[in-house]
Amino acid sequence: MKKRLALLLTTALMVTAVLSGCTSKGESAKGEKKEVKEYTEKKSGDTFTVGFDQDFPPMGFVGDDGEYTGFDLELAEEVCKRLKLEFVPKPIAWEAKNAELASGGIDCIWNGFTMNGREDEYTWSEPYLNNKQVFVVRADAGIESEKDLEGKVVDVQTESSAQAALNDQAKLSGTFGNLEVVPDYNTGFMNLESGAADAVAMDIVVASYQIGKRKADFKILDKEIAAEEYGIGFAKGNEAVRDQVQNTLEEMAADGTLAKISTKWFDEDITIIGK
Repeated sequence: MKKRLALLLTTALMVTAVLSGCTSKGESAKGEKKEVKEYTEKKSGDTFTVGFDQDFPPMGFVGDDGEYTGFDLELAEEVCKRLKLEFVPKPIAWEAKNAELASGGIDCIWNGFTMNGREDEYTWSEPYLNNKQVFVVRADAGIESEKDLEGKVVDVQTESSAQAALNDQAKLSGTFGNLEVVPDYNTGFMNLESGAADAVAMDIVVASYQIGKRKADFKILDKEIAAEEYGIGFAKGNEAVRDQVQNTLEEMAADGTLAKISTKWFDEDITIIGK
C-alpha cells in the first residue's frame, strides 16, 4: 500500500512539473498574459496627432506668425480634412520619437522621416519623396569636394539619417577634424555662418530650402553621402491607420493636390506617389 501511494505521489509530481513548464500563447511562464496592442481605423471626429521636429524647415517648423507650419504638416492637415479628423501637430524631441509613438502620445512620425535603415522598426507608408544626404559649405571656404573636409569641423543633427550615414562611413568621417553633433539644423547653419563649423551634413531637400530662404552664400557639394526615401512612420502593427493615410495621399496625388502643395514649398512637384 505504501509503495502504491509513493508511486502515485511521484507520478503526480512529474505531471505537475511538466504542466508548470507549459504556457498558453500570449502568456508568460508565470501565467501572466502579454498585452498585444490592437489598432483600429480612425473615425470621424477622432484626433490625429503628428509628431514632428519643430526645427526642421521646410518639413515642419514654427512660422513667422508663431504657428506650426511646413510641407509635411500641410500634407497631414489635408489628409485630416478629407478623413474628417482633428489635426494635432505635436513637436517632439527627435531622440524621443520612438517613446512618443510607443506610448500613444503621437499617431505617427511625419517630418522628413527617412525610411532607409529603419524598415523593420515601424509600419511605413509608401515613400512620397526621394532625398539624399549631402554636405553644405560656405561658398567662399575653398571647399570643393569631400576631400577638402579633411581636418575640418562637420556638424550633423543628433539621431539624424546623416549622422547614421556618416557613422557607417568611418573611412570618410574619420578624415574630419571633428564630427560635431548638434540638436537641430538651425544650430548647424548658425555655426556654418559664424565659422564655428566648416560644413553641415544634411538632407538635400532641407538644404536647398534653407539656402534659398536664408539667402546665404552657401553651396551644396556634389558628394552624395547616402540616397534615401521619406515615408510616414506608424507604430509597428498599425496598418489600419497607415492604410487610411496612404489611400488619402493617393487620392491627393490623383487630383493634383500633392503637386500643388509641393510646388508651393519647393517651386516644383517633387513628390513620387503614383509616378
